[in-house]
Amino acid sequence: VTLFLFLFSLGTGSNILSALQDLFWLSKSKVEKQLQIISVLQWVLTFLIMGIACTLILMYILCTDCWAIAALYLAWLVFDWNTPKKGGRRSQWVRNWAIWRYFRDYFPVRLVKTHNLLTTRNYIFGYHPHGIMGLGAFCNFSTEATGVSQKFPGIRPYLATLAGNFRMPILRDYLMSGGICPVNRDSIDYILSKNGSGNAIVIVVGGAAESLNCTPGKNSVTLKNRKGFVKLALRHGADLVPVYSFGENEVYKQVIFEEGSWGRWVQKKFQKHIGFAPCIFHGRGLFSSNTWGLLPYSKPITTVVGEPITIPKIENPSQKEVDFYHSIYVDSLIKLFDKYKSKFGLPESEVLEVN
Repeated sequence: VTLFLFLFSLGTGSNILSALQDLFWLSKSKVEKQLQIISVLQWVLTFLIMGIACTLILMYILCTDCWAIAALYLAWLVFDWNTPKKGGRRSQWVRNWAIWRYFRDYFPVRLVKTHNLLTTRNYIFGYHPHGIMGLGAFCNFSTEATGVSQKFPGIRPYLATLAGNFRMPILRDYLMSGGICPVNRDSIDYILSKNGSGNAIVIVVGGAAESLNCTPGKNSVTLKNRKGFVKLALRHGADLVPVYSFGENEVYKQVIFEEGSWGRWVQKKFQKHIGFAPCIFHGRGLFSSNTWGLLPYSKPITTVVGEPITIPKIENPSQKEVDFYHSIYVDSLIKLFDKYKSKFGLPESEVLEVN
């Protein structure tokens, strides 16, 4: 896997395909499928354990004869601590790795543009639904696999995620290379006010609370009381853009705990004090789609970017003003869902549930 990742990083996906086909006498389609599985597996493991694993490895190195290497990195970490709050350190090379194209094709993931975006404006994209891992959000906005830069020329997307991830050594640098930033006020304020125009902050509005209710066949969003992103948009005069990802809830199956149960109590405690909610979920196995495992099911994910809502700049918006633009946003999201649901496999009778 390490060798594959290194070769992928060089952007030589087609050469790898030819070499493996000659080496193992496999058909092209089988080799492609295995590369897709490897690309998704590395990302799932990164999502679940990379932060903790890198922290433990760094602590171990400090106790060995190579302690100076860890000490130098920690010194750099202190010096570089505020970089995530200032737009991060994106790398077009990393965003264009061939591995992300295999990641895209595994599901596959598709990005649909409905309107042009002006480079003279800044934007806040509201991404729905969260799903278990936000696979569509990552593939579409933290890589170039679906052509976000070609579809929205001049727009720089920043996917916002938990600030705690940027306290993890190595993981923080990996996330920043894809244009991922902390979902906190300091970071968003900087990007929308001190980084010029043409910026698009992608916020998974439902967050951890929404992930607790995601299950195949269910289209629901946690949005009624989520108004902070609207207030930020008003303070900076950033246009709001509703985004709905059809299929995001289909790639994992989850055990849903009922309200009032001990399981839901534990999840809410984690959500309140740590910022994320532990989910009990499963996908398919590594070697068979008929067994349980960490790999997501290969279900299509289609992310539709809706029409921007023009937002005025109001430094201190009142609650009435926030409520007004929030209602416009909710209506726009529902209209977006209704317009495209039948095109992506849902019946006309399907209704988006807004909680």
